[in-house]
Amino acid sequence: MKQSDVLIRPYVTEKSMNHMAGTPTQKFKDGNRIEFLVHRNADKQMIKTVFEERFEVKVEKVWVRIQKDGKHAIIKLAEGYSAEDVGMRVGVF
Repeated sequence: MKQSDVLIRPYVTEKSMNHMAGTPTQKFKDGNRIEFLVHRNADKQMIKTVFEERFEVKVEKVWVRIQKDGKHAIIKLAEGYSAEDVGMRVGVF
């Protein structure tokens, strides 16, 4: 699988926008997260590596879940990096 195939597109909902801005929710107490649809065969380490190289940021943690519309990756950025900045670069805002 090529690196360009791993991240398909950002997944934007009101809830995912709240995670980006840092609005606390029940599951995630802090923000700085961005959500992407990813290739079904991509694992957490592959998602982390590709995301760090593509957007030149550090990733703290990756969560994945599989839904009917595909595999979702919630990516928490490390301290000092902003999910809103990444969102601006991919056209979320």
